Amino acid sequence: MALEQLLKKNKEVLLFYCVESEALARKVALLSDSIKLQSINWRSFDDGFPNLFINNAQDIRGQHVAFLASFSSPSVIFEQLSIIFALPRLFVALFTLVLPFFPTGSFERMEEEGDVATAFTMALILSNIPISRGGPTSLVIYDIHALQERFYFGDHVLPCFETGIPLLKRHLHQLPDAENISIAFPDDGAWKRFYKQLQHFSHIVCNKVREGDKRIVRLKEGNPAARHVVIVNDLVQSGKASWLYQKVLAAHGATKVSAYVTHAVFPEQSWQRFSQCFSLTRAEKAFSHFWITDSCPLTVKAIENKVPFEVLSLAGSISDALQI
Repeated sequence: MALEQLLKKNKEVLLFYCVESEALARKVALLSDSIKLQSINWRSFDDGFPNLFINNAQDIRGQHVAFLASFSSPSVIFEQLSIIFALPRLFVALFTLVLPFFPTGSFERMEEEGDVATAFTMALILSNIPISRGGPTSLVIYDIHALQERFYFGDHVLPCFETGIPLLKRHLHQLPDAENISIAFPDDGAWKRFYKQLQHFSHIVCNKVREGDKRIVRLKEGNPAARHVVIVNDLVQSGKASWLYQKVLAAHGATKVSAYVTHAVFPEQSWQRFSQCFSLTRAEKAFSHFWITDSCPLTVKAIENKVPFEVLSLAGSISDALQI
């Protein structure tokens, strides 16, 4: 009886998704009987501009509707924005936009006159999503790059900032050497963001400085000697910095070095610098594990079954967020 009452509390959600996010959307739907997948015809005209059609538009009136987006490149953003702006206008009761990776998040600063903070531009666009019958759009984002970006959004959206760290934490506790793991933060910013969620583990803090054209990583706090050290950060781009951290930690006696990022961007297939196309002996001296989430679907597809990568899916967390 208690289970039946709990199931009744779950509101039905009609989940639309972009082409890139189909695999993740199907995982989300499998985790909850209250989440029903919906479809969109993603077509284009001869000139390349979107020719879109929302299937069963009449049936979503008065329903809680969600859209799972992936802004992997400027070329796919416009067609998704067109859907995102159309769905609330179809008399839906509530609208939730799930954008696991906020791609412009690392472009939030103006260091000199003329710099454009595109993170603010994207936030401004999303803040103008039409209000549904139930009120402002709920916007779910994971591990946004700069915490101050929550203030970029206007009152037409309610940003819900989630994190992938609980996935990592559960996974680390299941490892055979869980009691010998230390967490390394690339800089003070990463430490301030994540240390409270990882207090069970001992901490190491690095810092990165520039000397001319070189980037130099130093150990600031903690001792990696004889430890399995896991580097934790919100995102990775080319991965060059990760190798610098690995070398410093190994030089200070770490027996194993692994890494976790919520968002594995890896432009121009830069993930290949981590793929173990070399001997296992050498691989063990580099990265034992590289954990990522499926917030960047194109990367997940590219690294499938490639060591040292392991994907920790956000599906369960997204399913829970849709019930908030």
